[in-house]
Amino acid sequence: MAWWKAWIEQKGVSVKSSPHFNPDPDAETLYKAMKGIGTNEQAIIDVLTQRSNAQRQQIAKSFMVQFGKDLIETLKSELSAKFERLIITLMYTPYRYEAKELYDAMKGSRDDLCGFVDPGLALQDAQDLYAAGEKIRGTDEMKFISILCGRSATHLMRVFEDYEKIASKSIEDSIKSETHGSLEEAMLTVVKCTRNLHSYFAERLYYAMKGAGTHDGTLIRNIVSRSEIDLNLIKCRFKEMYGKTLSSTIMEDTSSDYKNALLNLVGSDP
Repeated sequence: MAWWKAWIEQKGVSVKSSPHFNPDPDAETLYKAMKGIGTNEQAIIDVLTQRSNAQRQQIAKSFMVQFGKDLIETLKSELSAKFERLIITLMYTPYRYEAKELYDAMKGSRDDLCGFVDPGLALQDAQDLYAAGEKIRGTDEMKFISILCGRSATHLMRVFEDYEKIASKSIEDSIKSETHGSLEEAMLTVVKCTRNLHSYFAERLYYAMKGAGTHDGTLIRNIVSRSEIDLNLIKCRFKEMYGKTLSSTIMEDTSSDYKNALLNLVGSDP
């Protein structure tokens, strides 16, 4: 990996591995926090929001070895409501969490392993999208799905450029005119993620807390899933787009241990 890419990725991470990590004392701290009458929620927050996911898995193993109990089940028995949901989400491995969240979702395979773009293939995809929508009466929806869900982000960026030259309109405008309902929403989401991933997640977080009530599932999912990837960069984009920090918005919209745990994951303001 190039040094600059590693630096950018590290800069985006809000939750990093704890240096000089030892899972045994952390497991003991959690055990004491849940032993007897009452629960020390702050101790749980201090440990689990300040460790990487890989370190949390080691803590869970140590907890089982030392105390003969499953950490997730113990946490479930001691915590409740939104705070429980957030803490349990932190304990899932990324793959297990993704499988859980996407179980009912329709999702194609996205190959983002290679940044190389074949300009001939990109042009062909653009022509195929045009032929599947604007050029015919009706829409070949499967062609749209196969291309949007089966190509890398870098490839799709080139496809969108070529498409606009062919169709004299953006891919977003074509999707809006050719599709409707949940399919339209899904396709537009793919395009938005491809064009600006950080803006997309900033928008998701903003609307999760906008207006009456909070979409806690969306809030938890986006903060936890991006905390070890690019949440710091999303925070910067959030402030640029909405004129206030993500932390201040969380403070206004949530409360108690749930709020404190979210703020720990988000980290300091940009």
